[in-house]
Amino acid sequence: MVTIITMKAVAELLNEMRDAGVIADYALFGAAAQMRYTEAVATLDADMLVAVAAQERLDVLAPLYEFCARKGYRSEGEAVRVGAWPVQFIPVFSPLAEAALKEADTTDFEGAPLRVVRADYLAVLALSVGRAKDFARVLALIESGSVLPERIMELAGRHGLSDAWLRFKTRFLDE
Repeated sequence: MVTIITMKAVAELLNEMRDAGVIADYALFGAAAQMRYTEAVATLDADMLVAVAAQERLDVLAPLYEFCARKGYRSEGEAVRVGAWPVQFIPVFSPLAEAALKEADTTDFEGAPLRVVRADYLAVLALSVGRAKDFARVLALIESGSVLPERIMELAGRHGLSDAWLRFKTRFLDE
């Protein structure tokens, strides 16, 4: 299956980057990570949350793209194509994203370790973005039993998103 082979290659690439010191850490998040917890969802790419080393450069992702180019992977816009899958590197952008990365689980993917953001953090990250597809992600994670609403409420409160959670809960969960 192309997706499995590609995700294994993605995991190997990210682990190489970490081992080489290009990044400090990484975790799969977004729709591709959601598939660990729910049924398959449509997505065009794999989003990788990355912690980059402190740098003097304005383009903090340049070392990642340079590393990928040396390994024979080509850039396509904001992504790097690994097999059939575009991989988008997203630097840690908030204390919530930093916590999600720190608390990510490591799973074995076809023999390669792969770090994946936990379901509770996926839900709260989606809640923080607030698009329709993000709300659908939160609902899917709750409906699959991957995360309890109480855990989302707790984590949302810790990261200043209590109001966003209450609006979501009122709109989608209170009947």
